[in-house]
Amino acid sequence: MTKTTYILDDKLIASNGSRFINYIFDIVGILCLIFIVTVIATFIMALTDSNEFIQWIGNLSDLEGQIIFIVFSIIYYTLTEGFFGRSLGKFITGTVVVNENGERPSLDIILKRTLCRFIPFDAISFLGSRGWHDSISDTYVVRKKELAKEMKLFHEFNLIGNNEVV
Repeated sequence: MTKTTYILDDKLIASNGSRFINYIFDIVGILCLIFIVTVIATFIMALTDSNEFIQWIGNLSDLEGQIIFIVFSIIYYTLTEGFFGRSLGKFITGTVVVNENGERPSLDIILKRTLCRFIPFDAISFLGSRGWHDSISDTYVVRKKELAKEMKLFHEFNLIGNNEVV
């Protein structure tokens, strides 16, 4: 019996429009996460009569705000794509992050993918065929249902002619 490996078909790759929708929903998700954490931290600080956090939040510089956004983005993408293979935007558009074999990438690959998002002009790289955070990390965003169908068909085709040994 020969062992074959599924190789991703380019026809499954999500469109740039779908990727843009993913991006918008993910930004909203990150901002909601920041808001929720800030509200919880403020509530805890108010219970402990500690006003330093509230004053710090009120006096954030643009740079501090950008650093907070980057940290929360790293946490958001690493956790959602690392554990579910999908972020909020990908759940909504029915897409998923996979490697070239259609499998969920490892957590270290997802972290690499996430860090590559902060390369300057990464968003503009999607004007080409694949964005940098995809190509550098060797990941793909594909339509989940179509991938499942393709992989099922691939594995069923490979079973043809194999004798089952009991």
